[in-house]
Amino acid sequence: MGDACSAGAEFSLYRFGIASKDSIGNHHLAYPRTADIMATTKGDDVRLAISMCLAGLIAGGAAHAENGEVQRGPVPAWVVTAEPMPVPADAAGAVFIRRHETEVRLDGRGEAVYTGYRVKILHASALQLGNVSLAWNPAAGAPVVHMIRIHREGETIDVLQKASFEILRREDQLEAAMLDGVLTAVLRIPDLRVGDEVEFGATIRSSDPTLGKDDAGLLLLGPEPAPGRYHLRLSWEEGAKPIVQMSPDMKAAAQQGAQAIDYRFDNPPALVPPKDAPPRYAWQRIVEYSSFADWAGISRRFAPLYAAASRLDAGSPLRQEAARIAAAHPQPTDRARAALKLVQQDVRYVYVGLNGGNLTPATAEETWQRRYGDCKGKTALLLALLRELGIEAQAVLVNNGGGDDGFDARLPSPRLFDHVLVRAQVAGKSYWLDGTLPAVVPPDEAPMLPYQWVLPLTAQGAAIERLDWKPAARPDEVNLFEIDARAGFDKPARITSTTIKRGIEGLQQEVQFSALTPAQLLGGFRQQAIGDTWQTIEDVQWRYDEKAQAGVLTIIGTGAVDWEDGGDGVKSLVLPGGGFSPPEKRVRAAEQNQDLPYYNKPKFGCYVTTVRLPSTTRPGQWSHKDNIDTMMFGRAYYRAFDVRDGALRMIRGDRVEQKEVDAASARRDNGRIPRFDNSMAWITYDPNGASDITDQGGARVPATYEIDWTADTVPCLPAELMK
Repeated sequence: MGDACSAGAEFSLYRFGIASKDSIGNHHLAYPRTADIMATTKGDDVRLAISMCLAGLIAGGAAHAENGEVQRGPVPAWVVTAEPMPVPADAAGAVFIRRHETEVRLDGRGEAVYTGYRVKILHASALQLGNVSLAWNPAAGAPVVHMIRIHREGETIDVLQKASFEILRREDQLEAAMLDGVLTAVLRIPDLRVGDEVEFGATIRSSDPTLGKDDAGLLLLGPEPAPGRYHLRLSWEEGAKPIVQMSPDMKAAAQQGAQAIDYRFDNPPALVPPKDAPPRYAWQRIVEYSSFADWAGISRRFAPLYAAASRLDAGSPLRQEAARIAAAHPQPTDRARAALKLVQQDVRYVYVGLNGGNLTPATAEETWQRRYGDCKGKTALLLALLRELGIEAQAVLVNNGGGDDGFDARLPSPRLFDHVLVRAQVAGKSYWLDGTLPAVVPPDEAPMLPYQWVLPLTAQGAAIERLDWKPAARPDEVNLFEIDARAGFDKPARITSTTIKRGIEGLQQEVQFSALTPAQLLGGFRQQAIGDTWQTIEDVQWRYDEKAQAGVLTIIGTGAVDWEDGGDGVKSLVLPGGGFSPPEKRVRAAEQNQDLPYYNKPKFGCYVTTVRLPSTTRPGQWSHKDNIDTMMFGRAYYRAFDVRDGALRMIRGDRVEQKEVDAASARRDNGRIPRFDNSMAWITYDPNGASDITDQGGARVPATYEIDWTADTVPCLPAELMK
């Protein structure tokens, strides 16, 4: 597979818009991550790196010594070079791209990717172009550099006559627990100056030993290319013609030949995805190619790999482990949980891409013997244990990058997936088991990440499968804040702050805090948190609640309460976490499609604040802002107050009820924004007040200390939405 943006070499061109950084994918072969291409909002692709499997981004295999060096050679005969575009007199920016070619060639061995360019340096910041970096896996073949030249005032300088590549023979991802076999070569062009033109050409093969000549890939032109001329080309030998699918903009530019398709652009405009549209609508200026006719073909191709890797020898120690689990746990659900915990806890995570291991899993025996493995090896190990325990299970390919919206419209490609886990049938229910997650994560009826499309691996072949989405039943985060002001307005209050985090953020806390002693935890928070809110911190407690699947962090101390003096004894306070910012208007530029739906990133948050009122006050002397119960743009907004038992309680929750809102509904809600209550959660004490706010007919709001806020059902939304 190849990324036609950058042909598998890190040329630093993304700095100048030739291959935008978003379109340069994970790792060194620069394959584009679907999440990067499709991401429309910051944070969508910010996922926990606990499971760093990256299955299918690097070609693996047995390395050959001759492939560990950068070779010299002529430009392949299948390459078609564009005529350099004249540099305009008013050229501006960092660089001008006189020509840039990205060409993919499919043959009986797989594919080769050529990248060539001639770039005029217009600004000192572009001198970084002189740092040339190539990255490749020697199993696929050595990179061949055709030229590195400087054109200066009519003179052509052959850089390779005096400079050469330095090979970095190291695993540069060891700190990230990755063994991929990738080599990196660097060359620094000497005496590069503003006004020079840099010319470069190189070819890198990117065949995978698991797939052989069968694979899939993308050709793409980034969203903000620098001014100049671009040529993308897909060509193939006789018998190697792929299935091709183009986005509409590429279809309009396509020049079809007998055994090639060319795409030529002069000064291509910047692409702006439809504002706030679901991620699948950001799929622009992209060509897909694949040798797989359907998803079932990929499923059938990979299923035997996991069947073989999970097969155990007669005397395997894993059979003894399975027997031990079976003896200790009579129930199938408990057995599945114990098997998963064994894989999570006793086998550390290390990505293994060596010796064909980027797509082919290490065997269960090997993974258990060395006690480390990646998602593939851990999946094979887990499948082996479950089979011994009599539990039906299968490997399932997923996308951890969050870019799987629209996979059903993509050409079948194993490259769309970056992770593999297990789905098991236990006691008539389907459970997801991820061996790369911390040992506090049990089998669950829903996967930890909200996958939209998955590919089960079966011997018969399975179609891509959609996982239904529904609003979260439990908050992703609950923030509890208790202010004990019973001593009076002029005294420091005792404050208890508790944060309950689920999902990836909760697991991040588990990884971060579980290794600390109580003294280290307390000392760290005292050093960092004492300031505006906290005057003292007396205690810090943290635990991971496995039943609730949440990290629970509690801080106890004292702090000054920022009462606002209104005169005549009147005191007011804004409760933390009690207000809503009004939603933004959902509109698009006139040239964009006005009928596309609008996207909401799923979210469920809850804030609960309780103020233990000064003991000298009465409930009738207190007032507060209005309650809120509304729905806008597919998102529920809720706020409720309650005063009783010497405490004023406030709860505020918001949850996405619809991931996609149709354009007509969005236009209607645009007109409702001026009426949105964006008031902060003010509470007010008036010594002369005589109102009775204890009987408003509103919801009964529990205090922070009255119920278990880690429970599955907490009153963070109206009762009718929590059913």
